[in-house]
Amino acid sequence: MSETEALLGDLRAEGDELDGLVAGLGGAEWRMATPAPGWTIAHQIAHLAWTDERAVQAAEDVQGFADEVRRAWAAPDAFVDEGAERGAAEPPEVLLGQWREGRERLLRTLAAQPPRARLPWYGPPMSVMSMATARLMETWAHGQDVADALGVHRAPTARLRHVARIGVRARGYAYAARGMEPPAEEFRVELTAPDGEVWAYGPEGAGQRVTGPALDFCLLVTQRAHRDDLAVRAEGPDTDRWLDIAQAFAGPPGKGRAPGQRTDHNGGDARAISPAPQSDVPGHRPGGAP
Repeated sequence: MSETEALLGDLRAEGDELDGLVAGLGGAEWRMATPAPGWTIAHQIAHLAWTDERAVQAAEDVQGFADEVRRAWAAPDAFVDEGAERGAAEPPEVLLGQWREGRERLLRTLAAQPPRARLPWYGPPMSVMSMATARLMETWAHGQDVADALGVHRAPTARLRHVARIGVRARGYAYAARGMEPPAEEFRVELTAPDGEVWAYGPEGAGQRVTGPALDFCLLVTQRAHRDDLAVRAEGPDTDRWLDIAQAFAGPPGKGRAPGQRTDHNGGDARAISPAPQSDVPGHRPGGAP
C-alpha cells in the first residue's frame, strides 16, 4: 500500500467514525448546539460536505473553483457560514446522504490524481497528500464538536498522527496569523500516541521542548480545548508562548475555548458548549504544509 493509499484509508475511517455518531440521530438532535457559536450538529456536517465539494471542484473544475475563490474573497466573513447554512437547512436524511456521497467522491478524486499533482485552494496550491491530510484534520476537529455536543467520548486513534503533524508544521503560520515573527530556533515536540509510541518532531537536541499526550496536543492546535485543561507541557519561554497561540487551521486566530469547559478530556462526560472557537476556514490550509 502506498503512502497516499494509506492516508486516504485513514481519511475514510475518520469520516466513517463521525458518520457513526450522527447516523442514528433524530431531527431534534441534528439541531443541537455545538461549541461553534450559532452552529448545530447539522451545520457541522453541512460544512464538511461543502468543503469536500470544494476540494473535488478544485481537482476537476479549475476555472469553476477560481470563480468560487473570487466569490469567497468578496465576502470573506460570510461565505463559510453561508455554505453551512444552506446545507443545514436540508432535512437530516438529505444532508447525511449528500455528505456520504461527497466523501466517496472526494476519495475517488484524490486517488485518481497524479502523485505530484498540486490542487488550487483558497491559499497556495496543495499537494494531494496535503489536501487529504487537511480534510482528515478538519473531519476530526468538527467531529470533536459533534462529540462534545452529544457528550460522547471518542477513543483516540493512530489517525491523530496526521493532525499532530499539521499542528507542528503550522508553527510559523500561528505566529504569522498574529503578525508575529516566529523564533528562529526549532523546537522538539514529543507526543505520546494512543498506543504508547512516541511521535517525535524536530531536532533531538533542541533546547526547547513540548511534551504530552498526542490527543491533548491535537485538541490544543485545533482549539477544541483550553491549554489549562490539557496535559501538554512546554520547556522554554518560546515553546510556552507557542502553546498559547498554536493553531493548525488557516485563517485568523480563533478565540479558543475557555478553561474548565472540558471536564474530562480523556473520557467520560466531556461537554463543551460555550464559549468556543470560531468555525474553521475551509480546508485548513496550514502554513508550511507541502
